[in-house]
Amino acid sequence: KADGLAAGKGVIVTEDRDAAVEHARYWLSHGQGGVLVEEFLAGQEVSLFLLSDGTHVLPLQPAQDFKRALDGDQGPNTGGMGSYSPLAWLPEGFVDEVIETVGLPTVRALAAQGTPFIGLLYCGLIVTDKGIRVIEFNARFGDPETQIVLPRLVTPLSGLLFAAATGGCGAMPRP
Repeated sequence: KADGLAAGKGVIVTEDRDAAVEHARYWLSHGQGGVLVEEFLAGQEVSLFLLSDGTHVLPLQPAQDFKRALDGDQGPNTGGMGSYSPLAWLPEGFVDEVIETVGLPTVRALAAQGTPFIGLLYCGLIVTDKGIRVIEFNARFGDPETQIVLPRLVTPLSGLLFAAATGGCGAMPRP
């Protein structure tokens, strides 16, 4: 069992059924509650921060972190071993696709429920052969990606946060 605040600890990514069952037994026997088994998604992970004013979203630059310890991703899952941006391998139009298929639908759904989202939405994504999939959302900056994304901003962060707080994301150029 793991959640965003557990920084990936307790997560196993494996194709080995026996290893998965043993991992589940371990966590269940240590009083950690339930175990969540998710569909395996093969592809590259991408982090994208979106600022929202409750109606519009404004993307920051995508980044990728290194989740597994040891060279060649041979070690256990971690909260992040570093990150980089820009991602030259991303397909053209990636950010626009995430805005149209993930960011705006999420913000619009929350607004329709009477709970408009105003602030920073962290989108943990994976680029699969079947398209972009969401792994997780967080309402906060994530680390280590924040360390690499914020220095790339052209518009000061204070101006972006002000736009989100005052309904101005739709009028802002992309940072």
